[in-house]
Amino acid sequence: MSLHRRHVLTGLLATPLLARPGFAAAPASVIATTGMIADAARAIAGDLADVRALMGPGVDPHGYRQTRSDIAAMARADLVLANGLYLEAQLEEFLTGLAQRLPVRLVAEALPEDMRLSHADYAGRYDPHIWMAPPLWRYAVEATRDALSEVRPDHAETFAANAVHYLAQIDALNTYAQETLGKVPESARILVTAHDAFRYFGRSYDFEVEGIQGISTESEAGLQRIGALVDLLVERGIKAVFVESSVSDRNMRALIEGAAAQGHEVRIGGELFSDAMGEPGTYEGTYIGMIDHNVTTIAAALGADVPEGGMAGKLKAGG
Repeated sequence: MSLHRRHVLTGLLATPLLARPGFAAAPASVIATTGMIADAARAIAGDLADVRALMGPGVDPHGYRQTRSDIAAMARADLVLANGLYLEAQLEEFLTGLAQRLPVRLVAEALPEDMRLSHADYAGRYDPHIWMAPPLWRYAVEATRDALSEVRPDHAETFAANAVHYLAQIDALNTYAQETLGKVPESARILVTAHDAFRYFGRSYDFEVEGIQGISTESEAGLQRIGALVDLLVERGIKAVFVESSVSDRNMRALIEGAAAQGHEVRIGGELFSDAMGEPGTYEGTYIGMIDHNVTTIAAALGADVPEGGMAGKLKAGG
């Protein structure tokens, strides 16, 4: 962290929070780092909280650095919700300090350790992308519910009821994913993406997953890794690979060109949402819509017959 940024952070954290509104007077001010967490908070809190997501569509949380306005918003919030598991790597120091002043909850860290995935090039850390598997994301949703109840206990019953409804949607999404992805021929269940964000997805739905970059997009994809994946595409006859909305497609294009040089045609099977959701106000801009889009796109590109419009017929045409 730069000296200037450290001074800004220190100054804001040292400012008395006397102007923070009481919960009885106004909706709780909740800051969520990612859109997926914000979606859960909005579904659970309804109009009892004003929820803002720091990172919007196309934003990569691995390399995200807080702005001065972000620091001010978080320092004045009633509750800050982050993923944790080192997803927000550049925010970690700030969040640790902020937790001394107000409630900061790392909701993905509610996932039991024996259910977390480690990674060879991510020493001492766990894979943070638990939202890719709806059954695992339930833990984060429940942690969000509990965090809201802690800061506004007078509305705990409302939060609990809303969470039941939201979790039922997540369960329905998981059922759709199991049924739809189960239609992909076993020999085609290989998911090649820009970075290693889909390992929980792969474990949940029996897919082999290969990312060009590691778990963090901050890691570099070497020529050796790209070469190995080109060989895999050719040897296994993989017909489709997938780009991600929050990651450059430069390396994916290199894969396609490398396979073509060996006489094997590979196409882009679609754009997946990995670390960020779709545009606000759209179905894909919700957690349910994000995963519905991914499941439907993957299944269709790899040979399954999928329903038009996805699980609920809400996916945009060609999405």
